[in-house]
Amino acid sequence: MIGDMPRPRPPHLQRQRTQHGRVVWYVRIGRGPRTRIRAAFGTPKFDAEYQAALAGKPRAAKSGFDAGSLAWLIERYRETTAWTDLSLATRRNRENHFRRVIEKAGHQMIRNITQAVITKGRDSRAATPAQARNFLDAMRGLFKWAKEAKHVTVDPTIGVKNPRRRKGPGFPVWTEEDAAAYDKRWPIGTKERVWRDVLFYTGLRRGDAVTLGRQHVRDGVATLRTEKSQGEMIVSIPILPILQDTLDAGPTGELAFICGKNGKLLTKESFGNMF
Repeated sequence: MIGDMPRPRPPHLQRQRTQHGRVVWYVRIGRGPRTRIRAAFGTPKFDAEYQAALAGKPRAAKSGFDAGSLAWLIERYRETTAWTDLSLATRRNRENHFRRVIEKAGHQMIRNITQAVITKGRDSRAATPAQARNFLDAMRGLFKWAKEAKHVTVDPTIGVKNPRRRKGPGFPVWTEEDAAAYDKRWPIGTKERVWRDVLFYTGLRRGDAVTLGRQHVRDGVATLRTEKSQGEMIVSIPILPILQDTLDAGPTGELAFICGKNGKLLTKESFGNMF
């Protein structure tokens, strides 16, 4: 019977459940940084990682970069709830920037990443201000966490300003004539008509529109989580008869109404470019 009793948790081992219901384990000594344990709980590999974390031995980056490098820091960031709590769209956007950062400067030690380095990275993207802002957002998130976790003492992104937004008229708003011309060019029975009608008759952003599919619809109402709302808000949208006629005619994908060639799923970026 004694063998069936639960064992006490080892010192400094913390258990946390993510918003997606997954259990993750960390080692944290006092108010120091948290070290994620990647191996399965109860395995010899878990115990080895736990002992290494207690001893303060930093893990080498999977990519082969040294511990304490920028690539190493990004890998540690990806293991935290500060990263996993971001929306999928935000993570995907920032991953693109991290991938380029690692290719160009992953070997640099984080102590060498100064405000001047961040500013240079921003200015190198000056031709595309949106990319420059997204780069800064990615680095701000990384170093905000790194400072809280005590991997750095100074956040080098503080004081680096966003590039100025270029003034312009923006995208023109469609008129009724524009909509009629589109419908004439792309009648019911084309994937392009499905694209248009899903956007028009649901009001969803493109990032949510490309995920909407039959699995979300019940009794004529679509229910899904939106990617941009705080806390991933759940919305319910009626499938209007005019939209249902378009969906019935298709073509649509297996998992999403909006699809590319041969029913291929589309990301919001590729859909935006194609549309």
